[in-house]
Amino acid sequence: MTHLSAHQLQFIFGLLGNIISFMVFLAPMPTFWTIYKKKTSEGFHSIPYVVALMSAMLLLYYAVLKTNAILLISINSFGCVIELFYIALYLFYAPKRQKIFTLKMLVMFNLGSYGVMVGGTMLIFHGNKRTDAVGWICAAFNLAVFASPLSIMKKVITTKSVEYMPFSLSFFLTLSATMWFFYGFFIKDPFIALPNIVGFVLGMIQMIMYMIYRDRKRNVLEGKEEKLEEGGNKYEANHQTLSTFNNQRATKEINMIINNNA
Repeated sequence: MTHLSAHQLQFIFGLLGNIISFMVFLAPMPTFWTIYKKKTSEGFHSIPYVVALMSAMLLLYYAVLKTNAILLISINSFGCVIELFYIALYLFYAPKRQKIFTLKMLVMFNLGSYGVMVGGTMLIFHGNKRTDAVGWICAAFNLAVFASPLSIMKKVITTKSVEYMPFSLSFFLTLSATMWFFYGFFIKDPFIALPNIVGFVLGMIQMIMYMIYRDRKRNVLEGKEEKLEEGGNKYEANHQTLSTFNNQRATKEINMIINNNA
């Protein structure tokens, strides 16, 4: 039996990471299709796309400083392009207040902070020290990004609803973290491998939480509907002698209650 070399394994996992990350980058497409149809981005937030752009920019800079990192360069180049497209579309349809807020975020975060980081590492560090410094920055930033779903997980526990934590997204993010961990492991790059361990663990926790809470909301809604139905039957039984007008009005009121609790 032929064993795959470390170089072959790093290429395989890097290629799989590219494919899965490509799919994750395309995940917001339905959101922006909705924005396009409604001709407004009101009610949607731009922060996730600004943060995703920053992450792709950082990793692209890190990949350029490394040698033989074409797989990192390819996916993060695509990430920068697609996130810029999302942000441009968001800005085009955003109300004035959200447009100003998003532009401020881009100037301060993606231009200001990123520019300071690039300029600082170029001036202060040289050679491998510069690569390591940027690697630490990327690792810290990615850890913060991976930790961001903690607020969503808290909301799931509080509301006992997985409405804001779709299983498919958690699954693909976990799969992506797995591929990039092994890629980092086989190229012996801790700045790629270690943050993805955290991503894998949090992704697994999210999927477990989804399995626990996915039926909770459905059961609550079914219980409410049963109570409303029982209440409606009692209401009809106790008012058989009412006039047709009153019966119609009562039916409308019950239907309003059911619709408001559905």
